[in-house]
Amino acid sequence: MQEMKDARERMVAEQLVPRGIRDPLVLEAMGKVPRHRFVPKGMEQEAYDDRPLHIGLEQTISQPYMVAWMTETLELTGKEKTLEIGTGSGYQAAILAELSSEVYTVERFKELQDRARKVLDDLGYDNIYYHVSNGTLGWPEHAPYDAIMVTAGAPKVPDPLLEQLADGGRLLIPVGDRYSQMLTKLTRQGERLTKQNLGGCRFVALTGEHGW
Repeated sequence: MQEMKDARERMVAEQLVPRGIRDPLVLEAMGKVPRHRFVPKGMEQEAYDDRPLHIGLEQTISQPYMVAWMTETLELTGKEKTLEIGTGSGYQAAILAELSSEVYTVERFKELQDRARKVLDDLGYDNIYYHVSNGTLGWPEHAPYDAIMVTAGAPKVPDPLLEQLADGGRLLIPVGDRYSQMLTKLTRQGERLTKQNLGGCRFVALTGEHGW
């Protein structure tokens, strides 16, 4: 649909590039993935707006800039095995799948994951693997992961996710209280973890044994 393609191109040109998104792989993925397929019916015209949108069950599809910023921060090259905590709408999983060898995505709400999987399957993604579980536990059966992205705010970094991070791997997670968090990046080098605070953000709560 040309109208949606034009809206997607404007999103990249007006929301992402001026804010400093530079990775050509990220910009290409954001310009390719049809975000309007991942929002509730009747909201397609709002899909490319510069804001998050509600998708039901008190969950959201993140603002396009936030998706691009978090993806760029993971420094993906196309070879990574990536773990996503919080499938949600499936949109972030699609972006990660464009830039990873494999994506393992965990969601606590089966209804949301089933809905996301239907769209992702319809779009032809065959490198995404799905698991309904407590996201704070990760998905240990397929660890270690080169990159881990958590799309919900946590009071602290869950220990199981740190344990599942590969040497050289990057973990990105919002850490703070229920109302505001600091986007935090941890990079593993052997037994050493380097921490970077990247800026304020606000996500829905990460619930579970190692969350809220």
